[in-house]
Amino acid sequence: MSFSAVDHGMMARALQLAERGLWTTSPNPRVGCVLVRDGLVVGEGWHEKAGEPHAEVHALRAAGDRARGATAYVTLEPCSHHGRTPPCAEALIAAGVTRVVAAMEDPNPLVAGRGLALLRAAGIDTANGLLEGEARELNIGFVSRMTRGRPWLRLKTAASLDGKTALNNGLSQWITGPDARRDGHRWRARACAILTGVGTVRDDDPRLTVRDVETSRQPLRVIVDSRLETPVSARILSGGSVLIAAAVDDAATAKKAAVLRSTGAEVVFLPNAAGKVELPDLLTELARRGINEVHAEAGFKLNGSLLREGLVDEFLIYLAPCLIGHEAAGMFNLPALSELSGKQALRLRDVRQVGADIRLIARPS
Repeated sequence: MSFSAVDHGMMARALQLAERGLWTTSPNPRVGCVLVRDGLVVGEGWHEKAGEPHAEVHALRAAGDRARGATAYVTLEPCSHHGRTPPCAEALIAAGVTRVVAAMEDPNPLVAGRGLALLRAAGIDTANGLLEGEARELNIGFVSRMTRGRPWLRLKTAASLDGKTALNNGLSQWITGPDARRDGHRWRARACAILTGVGTVRDDDPRLTVRDVETSRQPLRVIVDSRLETPVSARILSGGSVLIAAAVDDAATAKKAAVLRSTGAEVVFLPNAAGKVELPDLLTELARRGINEVHAEAGFKLNGSLLREGLVDEFLIYLAPCLIGHEAAGMFNLPALSELSGKQALRLRDVRQVGADIRLIARPS
């Protein structure tokens, strides 16, 4: 299907609007809508927060009677089911729009083409696939949760140019500069959950909250802690919701669990046969809770486990212009290779300088 230059321009604007909900719509997708009649924009809107009106409703309210006969450009197929808000497809039909262009179909099984079918049944011209790649990237976590049953996991690490993340004595603050750290907080802010391991909690005592950028919410903090060794004094236990995933469920850990729960943390047991936390089950549990994107900031052991189990979807790596030495801690705890054919190949998606440091975004090939 061919689209005009106007179609492309209006959908690009709808994507700009959708991006305004980058930090606020979870667990819902980020969606923008532009209404155009006689070549003029008559209404715009974006989904601002879960439970509040969707993008189409905001745009229709802005357009009023001018919506009749208009084309609606929407970054995601209008919903066709009753959730916390009425179906947007029905609202577009009632407003009298004559054409709807969607960037992509909704991967939610409750919609999955039904919204566009409802519009067509009402005599509305529909099309989809315009700037679909951009729309999918904007909602990559939502798509992952709907199609794979687990969140999109982005692993962030900061290292020297020789790939080291901490000294042998555990010191790691700060390898990268303030601009890179602020950029890292922007990525934290867009995530629904921040994942770390108990080793990082003990060694660094991080808060793992969003601080360097403005945000209206704090992501859930998740600690992988097989034996419940998280200190009750750990700073991560204050300032927001915390979920601790454990594996060993015995009398000793029952007492520890009770103490940790008294701080407001939630404890769940997800063991595997080796007595460790079953990481795929943890991601499934997070998806069940509506988590779209997980931002992992952990040590080389948990980083290695996530990578070995094929759970890392994207790497966010900051490299500082310094050298620390071969005895310092690396980024990933991985087994030695005997052949280079066993290397983990990556696709670079973005390389840029952030302050004095280099930021790489890559995905497994």
